[in-house]
Amino acid sequence: MKHLPKHLQPRWRYLAVVIETWANETVTRDGFQRALWYSAQNLLGDTGSAALDLSVLRFEHADGDGEAVVRVRRGGVDRARAVVACLDSVEGSQVGVHVRGTSGTVRACEEKYMGRGPIEPKQRHVVFEGAERSVVVRNGRIDIETEDGPVGATNLDTE
Repeated sequence: MKHLPKHLQPRWRYLAVVIETWANETVTRDGFQRALWYSAQNLLGDTGSAALDLSVLRFEHADGDGEAVVRVRRGGVDRARAVVACLDSVEGSQVGVHVRGTSGTVRACEEKYMGRGPIEPKQRHVVFEGAERSVVVRNGRIDIETEDGPVGATNLDTE
């Protein structure tokens, strides 16, 4: 079977997506892909989500921080950014996501927006609500373990 001529081949853009969860939560590539498809379908409908053709090409997630490269058709970058902004949970885990940047090739996307790997979290103890608690510190964000579940804080909240 012959390839399509270059002027008939689909054009793609690549989104660098940052994924944040609680330190003890895990998110898989398949779960993120499924959540992305459902978000697109709920926001744009069946035909709109099919026109975007969102696909997760690269995915990494560890210790609450992650990154992904999401492929989208060239004319749908704004709609794809809206779909990513609508994500609030993946596989039952609450997530915070945002698009770090857009590129025309996977290589440029990785080099420009994903050059840094995940930062190693630090474990320490702080006093919160009158009791000493275990926390995980990542990029100035603090996840405090409480009886009711994790609580997000900043350095100012713990001093």
